[in-house]
Amino acid sequence: MSKISSYQLKNNIADVIYKIFRGVLLFGLCFLILQPLLSKLSVSFMEQQDLFDPTVISIPRNFSTGNYTLTMSLLNYWASLFQSIIFLTISAALQVASCTLAAYGMARYKFPGRNILFMCVFLLIIIPPQTIMSSLYLNFQFFDIFGIFKLTTGKTISLLGNSVGYFLLSATAMGLKSGLYIFLLRQYFRGMPKELEEAAYVDGCGRLYTFGRIMLPDAMPMLTSCFLFSFVWQWTDTLYTTLFLSNYKIMSLSLNKLIALFSRYWVNLQGIGTTAGSGTQNPPIAYLQAITATGMLLCLAPLILLYLVAQKTFVESLSQTGIKM
Repeated sequence: MSKISSYQLKNNIADVIYKIFRGVLLFGLCFLILQPLLSKLSVSFMEQQDLFDPTVISIPRNFSTGNYTLTMSLLNYWASLFQSIIFLTISAALQVASCTLAAYGMARYKFPGRNILFMCVFLLIIIPPQTIMSSLYLNFQFFDIFGIFKLTTGKTISLLGNSVGYFLLSATAMGLKSGLYIFLLRQYFRGMPKELEEAAYVDGCGRLYTFGRIMLPDAMPMLTSCFLFSFVWQWTDTLYTTLFLSNYKIMSLSLNKLIALFSRYWVNLQGIGTTAGSGTQNPPIAYLQAITATGMLLCLAPLILLYLVAQKTFVESLSQTGIKM
């Protein structure tokens, strides 16, 4: 066997071993990610007798959609879904708009205190929102703008339990994860060639027109990614929604109350045709977990659909960010 053939054989063997190793590694990672979801999906289609049958592991013996019907009724699913989409879409759009303006100013203009402001952006990323929970509560419980409300009406106003306070945080780039969006958009705008702006200025375009017609269209994939991140994080958030949207039917709040709602349903169900004492019985743990898993899947379903629709733009933005950053 010649040296060239021996070298090619070694390369082919090494290539096959690498592909096998990569395939096993990717399969293991995918299994770790998908296994909890598949387990919840299996449990959600089981009837009560399957949940207590040790011979039933992954595939339901008595396939049923009763858990979905019951969970959707407890969550008031369609009303919660509709209101969540409306509120969170508006909030995410306001958040992306305000973060884009802040990021563009930090990336393209030099002004006193710019570095200090950028350090504050890092603090927004590092400091968890639970840290400022008390001050946030007090600020919006006794909301005032430079004392104007108290001066004119004699008292402050409360924005807690009100969507105005929720939208106000997003519109001022102080919403959930706003620091991260400002950082990503700033890095993106810094990577764009300055010649684009200079050419627009030579053609007679103003700063606002250049920003709206030259910079924003090119940054649309990144803006889409930030919008998706904002929507998804707010979809599962309970901190800000509890403060400002507690009076509305929001999916994350409804899911947070699912255990209590099902326990109450079980008590009422057991009280029908039985003695009063048996009506205080707690629901079985396995059945409670099945209802919780079903609720989680119903909450995740719109997010999975959203990702499938916007997958192409999302992947494009990530690839462009990797090049320009």
